[in-house]
Amino acid sequence: MSPYEGMIADIRMRGYRITLQREMIIESIADSDHHLSAEEIFEKLQVRTGAINIATVYRTLDMLCKEGFARRKNLSEVKIVYATMDHFPHIHLMCWKCKRIFDSEPNILDMLDKELVSNPGFTPDLGHMTVFGICAECKDDKSNNV
Repeated sequence: MSPYEGMIADIRMRGYRITLQREMIIESIADSDHHLSAEEIFEKLQVRTGAINIATVYRTLDMLCKEGFARRKNLSEVKIVYATMDHFPHIHLMCWKCKRIFDSEPNILDMLDKELVSNPGFTPDLGHMTVFGICAECKDDKSNNV
């Protein structure tokens, strides 16, 4: 059983109806090796079928997040992306200048996690985060005005 087939079975068991459009959206996000925005999913599915609209994509993504199958992540002030829970944990490194996104190993946050857990009553969610900065290429660029 593929990851998306398992998600679909679980979603059905929770009482949701699985339309062809929902199935295609779930398949797109479950089979992706990276985060996708709602617009990217919509464009990808427009190639397969014209019988889908952006509102359906957003509603399905909202349902997946509400039910704990996916997470919504703000990578910047203008870019919101989605990924299934199987895609976690990890850290994004986003360059302020070129806007490229690099992945980093989440274990570098282990010490921070332990430190935050030691604060009474606080449990951090460090499984998925974005750290902003300047990439090596932009740092070496002499025209860097950031």
